[in-house]
Amino acid sequence: MTLTRFVTKSAFRNKRRSILTVLSITFSLVLLTFMMTIWRGFYIDQGSTQSTQRLITRHRVSLINFMPLFYREKIRALPGVVAVAPQNWFGGIYKDEKPENFFAQFGTDPDEVFKVLTDFKIPEDQLADWQRDRAGAVVDSQLAKKFGWKVGDRLMIKGAIYPVNLELTIRGIFTPPTPSSSVYFNEKYVEEAVSWAKGQAGTFGILADSPESVPRVASAVDAMFRNSPQPTKTESEKAFQLSFINSLGNVKAFILSICFAVVFATLLVSANTMAMSIRERTREVAVLKTLGFTRQSILGLYIGEAVTVALMGGVLGCLLAAAMVTGLAHAPGMGIFFAGMKVTPPTFLVAVVVAAMVGFLSAIVPAYHAAKLDIVEGLRYIG
Repeated sequence: MTLTRFVTKSAFRNKRRSILTVLSITFSLVLLTFMMTIWRGFYIDQGSTQSTQRLITRHRVSLINFMPLFYREKIRALPGVVAVAPQNWFGGIYKDEKPENFFAQFGTDPDEVFKVLTDFKIPEDQLADWQRDRAGAVVDSQLAKKFGWKVGDRLMIKGAIYPVNLELTIRGIFTPPTPSSSVYFNEKYVEEAVSWAKGQAGTFGILADSPESVPRVASAVDAMFRNSPQPTKTESEKAFQLSFINSLGNVKAFILSICFAVVFATLLVSANTMAMSIRERTREVAVLKTLGFTRQSILGLYIGEAVTVALMGGVLGCLLAAAMVTGLAHAPGMGIFFAGMKVTPPTFLVAVVVAAMVGFLSAIVPAYHAAKLDIVEGLRYIG
């Protein structure tokens, strides 16, 4: 029998206890991997190269406050600005208010929006058709697949914020770098139907000429309108997205506290299991020593058993977390938060390393004491 085979057989000598330990580590690693994936999606991933050149300008007080549309031309004149497109949240209802029928709807300028969203791909003929049709719309490819939409279909959206219903014709289907669950229509549609909406913009999407220009453009825009009745707040697209997350509170501290709590609890469970397992095998240690096993080999055997059990739980936990993240990304109402998220190889590797370290740390102390055990004392042990 090889040493590896011996370790594997010994790790599952008490099958019930070993399986329960694997399951406890599995569910702990599901939570840990899930939290690390959220952390990476929110705070590490920067999106596509083109997205690092984009900024969002909004009213400094609140997103519900509008800005004058003429700000657009003033922003466009600033050095480093390539394109500017207004975006107005419509917030209408498609079919009913069920979460599975929710998606974002934005009024914008068809002639310039895709000059800002340069990483959104749409066929040139479809874009041209949309630009010619004031009652036209373009939709996210994943959204079109979900609802079975195709070019030429009619799209009816009931107004909830604005006192107007949208009766749109789908003129194009665009493919973003990550699913956006969005529909874009011509802002003139609402402006012509609602008098107070004319000449107003909720946000401005800005494309800078390079990522290095983004801080300079943001400062210049806000300085330009600092003393105006509608002051602005301009930030990178990533920072704008994080502002929604940060409105929930200190999300960073929450995620970190959960991760530390999970690791600590998993370590306690694993340590208790290994201490029980090694104590029950005191006489076995003495027998192994009489057969010529050294302290180092016994130490390696018990640590190997613990790491094997922990790694099995870690790998299972990572796989379950990957499935859970994928499911949430396609769940009704959750796609906006989890769009594009997945358990990446680095996250998988970190989670598995954490599981291995938990196994190592939980076994090192009891295995060390077992390795030091005197042969005679071990043979006399009754437990």
